[in-house]
Amino acid sequence: MNQHITLGEFIIDRQAHFSYSSGELSSLLNSIRLAAKVVNHEVNKAGLVDIIGDAEVENVQGEQQQKLDVFANKVFIQALVNREIVCGIASEEEDEFINIVGKDKSNNNKYIVLMDPLDGSSNIDVNVSVGTIFSIYRRVSPLGKPVTIEDFLQPGTQQIAAGYVIYGTSTMLVYTTGHGVNGFTLNPALGVFYLSHPDIHFPEIGKIYSVNEGNYQNFPKGIKKYIKFCQEEKDNRPYTSRYIGSLVSDFHRNMLKGGVYLYPNTTKYPNGKLRLLYECNPIALIAEQAGGRASNGKERIMEITPTELHQRVPFYVGNNCMVKTIEKMIRKYD
Repeated sequence: MNQHITLGEFIIDRQAHFSYSSGELSSLLNSIRLAAKVVNHEVNKAGLVDIIGDAEVENVQGEQQQKLDVFANKVFIQALVNREIVCGIASEEEDEFINIVGKDKSNNNKYIVLMDPLDGSSNIDVNVSVGTIFSIYRRVSPLGKPVTIEDFLQPGTQQIAAGYVIYGTSTMLVYTTGHGVNGFTLNPALGVFYLSHPDIHFPEIGKIYSVNEGNYQNFPKGIKKYIKFCQEEKDNRPYTSRYIGSLVSDFHRNMLKGGVYLYPNTTKYPNGKLRLLYECNPIALIAEQAGGRASNGKERIMEITPTELHQRVPFYVGNNCMVKTIEKMIRKYD
């Protein structure tokens, strides 16, 4: 680990990439850093305090919220609102987007944030890694006016930054501003993130595939063919099957080790299950900046124009050649 470069120092050093931001983007990233440390502290107490289990409410997608979902959502929203940097927030846990008004009743902030506050939260009860995913855009509505739905329904190509936090054996914050991907590991003794994984790239060759094979019978034919392809003893195969069930954890491992993550459409979820705005677009930006590829099987994820806030899509992300093979099989069989 590079003990000499902190996340705060790194953000300031790279601020030159955003000459138009006047420091707001740096402050925004720092607020995410602060919220991540608060959530990390709570995640590490799971099992010692009443923070695990169902919150006995459902989110807008009809999914059972966990207590940590609710907690993380509040922490990140509060951290972003307190800095008075963002004009709007959309969260996987909220029915609608949130319009942020400054203390002076203005709407002059430039940035909106979309986030999944706690990805994979159902794993918290069994001490498996979970994460936070975030995506940052510049607003398209006029300054001084309330944000509109159009501010949030932008294609992923318009992201100016994206990242995730993984709360695991160590806590890491990984992010990109379109100039490569860098990872920072939290020193819990000091409460400081240090640059530990500079300029992350997918290995040239991937050997891991990550998919919930329990849904195999409900997968499209092309995906079934790809799974069989991964299992063949031929041309440096079979690949290794690794699946955690937390997008952040699975993607993080595959980016470092080389692999592909698959979440296809199924008979139960014909449009896919993962959310385009909160999960797929930010992970896609990170993947591409690390030399990988992200697709819905037919087109580049970040070129999809969103039509609704909680839109779902099939998702394939990982090593460039592995995703291309998936796309080829979908074209051939589906």
